[in-house]
Amino acid sequence: MASSNEFLAAVNNGYSFKGDHIKIGCGMLDGQVVPGADVSLPLRMLNRHGLIAGATGTGKTKTLQLLSEFLSDASVPVVMMDIKGDLSGIAEAGAVNDKLAERIKLLNINYVPTGFPVELLTLSNEKGIRLRATVTEFGPILLSKILGLNDTQGGVVAMLFKYCDDNKLPLLDLKDFIKILQYAANEGKDELGKMYGNISSATTGTILRKVIELQQQGADIFFGEPSFEIDDLMRIGDDGRGMINILRVTDMQSRPKLFSTFMLQMLAELYATCPEEGDLDRPKLVMFIDEAHLIFEEATDALLQQIETIIKLIRSKGVGIFFCTQNPQDVPASILSQLALKVQHALRAFTAADRKTIKKAAENFPETSFYKTEDLLTQLGTGEALITTLNEKGIPTPLVHTMLCPPRSRMDVLNENEIDMLVAKSKLVNKYNREINSQSAYEILNEKLQVAAERQQQAQAARQQKQTRQVKEKSIFDSPAMRQAERTAASVITRSILGALGLGGSSRKRKSWF
Repeated sequence: MASSNEFLAAVNNGYSFKGDHIKIGCGMLDGQVVPGADVSLPLRMLNRHGLIAGATGTGKTKTLQLLSEFLSDASVPVVMMDIKGDLSGIAEAGAVNDKLAERIKLLNINYVPTGFPVELLTLSNEKGIRLRATVTEFGPILLSKILGLNDTQGGVVAMLFKYCDDNKLPLLDLKDFIKILQYAANEGKDELGKMYGNISSATTGTILRKVIELQQQGADIFFGEPSFEIDDLMRIGDDGRGMINILRVTDMQSRPKLFSTFMLQMLAELYATCPEEGDLDRPKLVMFIDEAHLIFEEATDALLQQIETIIKLIRSKGVGIFFCTQNPQDVPASILSQLALKVQHALRAFTAADRKTIKKAAENFPETSFYKTEDLLTQLGTGEALITTLNEKGIPTPLVHTMLCPPRSRMDVLNENEIDMLVAKSKLVNKYNREINSQSAYEILNEKLQVAAERQQQAQAARQQKQTRQVKEKSIFDSPAMRQAERTAASVITRSILGALGLGGSSRKRKSWF
C-alpha cells in the first residue's frame, strides 16, 4: 500500500480546484483521517449528475442533506425527494453533541449550526405546496409511455389529442381523458372514424383500464390545475441562498407508478423549459431523487429509454440529477454510466448475492493503489464513503475513502407546529393551493351529448305525435258509421247523376222509353 505522503499528494492533486468548489470531507487512509487531505467537489461539474448509494443506516440521507446545504450556500436551488420523511429538518439549525464535536475536531472545520430556506411541496394532501400538471402538458407521447401502451394504442391516444386540439376540448385532468375515450368508443365513433379512421372499442377499453390503474394510485390528485411552473423551483431566497424545495412523498412507496409518472413529467418539463446553457460555472438546479429504485422498478422499456435520453441531454441545460439508493444495481447500467459523481457508503454482505453485488460495485470505481475497494466497501463506518468525481477538465479523480462533514442543519424531522409555520410563510401556497375547475373536455362533451339527447327526444316525440295522429285518422275512417255514411253519400251522388241524365224514375217508366 502507498504511504500517507503519497496519499496526501494524490488527494491534493485530484481535489484541489481553481474555480468554485465545496469541501465535503477529508480523506482517510488505513481507517485514519489524513490532515490536509481535503475532499472537495467542483461546482461546475455538479450538472454531470451523480449517485449516492449504500446500505440502510450508513449515512446516505445526511450526505444528501450536506450537499444540499453547500449548494444552497452557493446560490444553487435544490429539489429533494423526501420519501422517508426525514429531510424537513434542513429548515432548522442543528445542535452540537459530543459525537458531532469529535467529528468537527477531526475534520478541522468551522461548524456553525444553520437553518436553510425551504419550501415544502406535496403530490397528495399532505401539508405543503400542491404540485399539479394537466394531461395536455404531458402530451400523447409521454402519456402513452407512462401508461405502457403499444404503438397502436399510442396512435389512438395521439388521435384523441388531435381531435381535442381541433375541437377546442381542453384535457386538464384524467376525468377529461376518460370522457374522450368513452366518447370515441360510443357516441363519437362515427364522427372520429370519418375524420381520422376507425377506432377499435377493444383498444379504447385497454387504454381506459390503464388509466384506471393510474387513478387507483392517486393520480387524480396530481392531474389538474393550476399547473406548477418549473421556474418556481429555481428561486433564490431573500438572503441570496438557493431555495431548497423538499417534495414530501412519504406515501409514494406504495404508489411507484404515480411517483415515476411525476418524476418523468418533471424531468421532461425541465428539459423543455430550460434553455441551452452549455458549460456554466455552477448548475442552475440540482435534483436529488431518494429511493431511486421506485422510479425504475415499475418503468417500462420505453419509459427507461425516455429517462435515459433526458439524463443525457439535460446536462447542457444546467440541471444536475442525483440518484440516491441502497444498491448501485438499482440504477440501470445505461443511466449509471452517465453519473460523474459517485458517493458510495457501506454495503453489507449477508448472502452470496450480496457479495456479487459488492464485487460489481467495486468494479464501478477507478483503480486505486491505496485501497482494496471490494473489502473496504463492507468496512466503511457511518458517515464515511468512497468518493470519485470529475475534475475541472472532466477527468475522473482518484478514489478516496472520505469522512464526510456533518450537516449544519437539524438531522431530524420538523414537528407539526414547525411544518405549519413553514407552510404559512410560503410565498407559493396561495398560488397553488386552490382548486380551479375550468370548463374542459368533460363538461363540453357532456353538454354536447345532452344537447344531442334533447334533440333526439324532441325528434322522437314528434314522430310519436305523427303516429298518434295517423292512428286516430285511420280509426275514424275505418269505423262502421263512416263506412255507412260513405255508402249513403255514394247512393245520393249516383241518383243525382242519373237524374241529370234523364235516367231516373221507376222501372216501369224506364221500359216505356224503349
